[in-house]
Amino acid sequence: MVRLSGRSAIPPFIVMDVMRAADARAAAGDPVVHLEVGQPSTSAPPPVIEAARLALLRDRLGYTDALGLPALRQRIARHYGERYDLSIDWRRIVVTTGSSAGFVLAFLAAFDAGDRLAMAIPGYPAYRHIASAFGIVTAPIVVEAATRFQPTAAMVTAEVPPQGLIVASPANPTGTVLGSEALANLAAICAERDITLISDEIYHGITYDAPACSALAATDDAIVVNSFSKYFSMTGWRIGWLVVPEAMTRRIECLAQNFYISPPSLSQHAAIVAFDCEEELQRNVTRYARNRALLAATLPELGWPRFAPADGAFYTYVDVSADTNDSLRFSQRLLAEAGVATTPGVDFDPVNGHCWLRLSYAGATSEIEDAIARLAAWRGTTGGTRPPATSSS
Repeated sequence: MVRLSGRSAIPPFIVMDVMRAADARAAAGDPVVHLEVGQPSTSAPPPVIEAARLALLRDRLGYTDALGLPALRQRIARHYGERYDLSIDWRRIVVTTGSSAGFVLAFLAAFDAGDRLAMAIPGYPAYRHIASAFGIVTAPIVVEAATRFQPTAAMVTAEVPPQGLIVASPANPTGTVLGSEALANLAAICAERDITLISDEIYHGITYDAPACSALAATDDAIVVNSFSKYFSMTGWRIGWLVVPEAMTRRIECLAQNFYISPPSLSQHAAIVAFDCEEELQRNVTRYARNRALLAATLPELGWPRFAPADGAFYTYVDVSADTNDSLRFSQRLLAEAGVATTPGVDFDPVNGHCWLRLSYAGATSEIEDAIARLAAWRGTTGGTRPPATSSS
């Protein structure tokens, strides 16, 4: 008999199941438009690829320091000066195997089993699932349009104060952003109540009005999680970073040594030059903005007039309650009947997500146009309720 641990009995990351089903459909010869996964359609910038090629030729690519290559950590620190006008000691920066490893290290360093970690719902599902595997109790904060799907300081302390709070700005799945005042208020209440603040900033660089603010502008006590995956188009390179309080660096280092030994050496060498590719990366953001506008204009015509007001990232979180109260089944139908892969809202919100879908517009504009045409044809074929075209966003 195979013994399975209780801690491993966590829910699936549904978007990955959807992606597998979509890939299986495509492999069978049925075209699919991918609106499910948060992955840029562009590859890493050419200088990144060239840096990787040179590293393969010139470097042994063995283990690195568990905290990452000093040259990369120093370049990340310089990035904080360039983008945020912040002076960050490079020794506080920890290079990680993607942001996923960053969350693992942050949760293990900051919390014990039984501690409560507050987070907005809807929100990134891996927060809940990783925390659950470590015996950390999630304290959901149900957020809605009234607060732009973001938590407030009052919400954090409405009940028993948690040991930790994780915020995301821009957020997944809603794309909403915390302004500097709101972020400062959250940092202040965390300091007052001895709550560890974790700020997920992996979509920084992808905003459509004002730039996103870093929690590090409000406090040096925050743990910041970032990644090369989204803005830098390096999802498969599995490289990210943390900025941690000085007092936490050795604990994080010991965890990293034992869990991962070191981040991928090749990806670290390549990532150093990613910060110098701003022109290409901003072209990507311009494309995302175009795709966002296209969806905002056409979703009401498809019968979905209500969606979250995305300030950043590359997602539209859409209310499909006129069509379904089972977003998982509805997502499966759209893939099977229209060839459009979407992510059901229950992945992000087990409470109210049964009436929502997340659409990713990280692909080419032609792909968004194809998806819209497919959904319009599907709507015309299947009929169904079509609410008035008055967007709440």
